[in-house]
Amino acid sequence: MTSRLTIPDSPQLPPAERDGNIGHLERVLRSGQFAVTAELAPPDSADPQEVHARAQLFAGHVDAMNATDGSGANCHMSSVAMCALLAREGHETVMQISCRDRNRIAIQGDVLGAAALGIRNLLCLTGDGVQVGDHPEAKPVFDLDSLSLLEIVAGLRDKHAFASGRTLTSAPQVFLGAAANPFAPPFAFRPHRLAKKIAAGAQFIQT
Repeated sequence: MTSRLTIPDSPQLPPAERDGNIGHLERVLRSGQFAVTAELAPPDSADPQEVHARAQLFAGHVDAMNATDGSGANCHMSSVAMCALLAREGHETVMQISCRDRNRIAIQGDVLGAAALGIRNLLCLTGDGVQVGDHPEAKPVFDLDSLSLLEIVAGLRDKHAFASGRTLTSAPQVFLGAAANPFAPPFAFRPHRLAKKIAAGAQFIQT
């Protein structure tokens, strides 16, 4: 389980008129309470019941459930599909987005689709290299990194526009997160990297 740290009154916070449409995790963090989440590894399966069985272990005990996006560069059910299945059952989810496997066109489409399916919380990650996973022969994309991903998704939400500048008819109402590892060298660099993520649009941090 992991805790979350919010940045109260951050300039990246969506307008106040969104308050009636925010998710449970955002509401908990805005209130200053301690939040607990669980990370669920998507199954190696197309059976939705395997997703529901995993979620039931944590239902009522956590504020949100993270669905990983090919963590460790290994192939599993997609994060967006897992979050959609959980959202149907009323679970609060955090959809992880890795920049490793998709370019900015595909990622922006996934963000719009996820928002349409009721997924509110996104964790923006650069992603592990393909060489560490079960498909080392795969071609990595890395069109974006976590910082540029945060900026693009914040633009979808706040500017109602794609990265190309083309206007959206309806913006995704999402709560943006980023990851931080204070134990990874060089240690002195970690606070500066975290500050850059907050400036790029991160509203909560997963450590």
